[in-house]
Amino acid sequence: MDGAIDIRLLVTLGGILFSVAGAAAVGKMQIKAMQETLQDIEARLRTIDQRIDTLENGEGVVKQRLDILATMNSPENLRRDHMQIANIVADIAYLKSEAERMHKIHNGVHPPVASERRAV
Repeated sequence: MDGAIDIRLLVTLGGILFSVAGAAAVGKMQIKAMQETLQDIEARLRTIDQRIDTLENGEGVVKQRLDILATMNSPENLRRDHMQIANIVADIAYLKSEAERMHKIHNGVHPPVASERRAV
């Protein structure tokens, strides 16, 4: 059997070739399935990224609104507003008393006025 090619050797080589070709086909199919899975995962990640971006933007808006409300209701601003309201209430009370005093002075009757005025 020196250098002779017999049927057994050909069958063995054919079997090895079929095995390699089958393994290559299986490998190719598995690579294709892995690529499809990878594309699906990538699409899901993009959707999740978009959701996260939307939530982060919403969170930023809510935080900004909350900061504005916190500033409006800060103790210093409330103190200032209450002092202004107290001054306004005091001014209104004073103006009411002045209006009543003027009404009492005037008494609702106009004194008669001469048709001609003389210079003094």
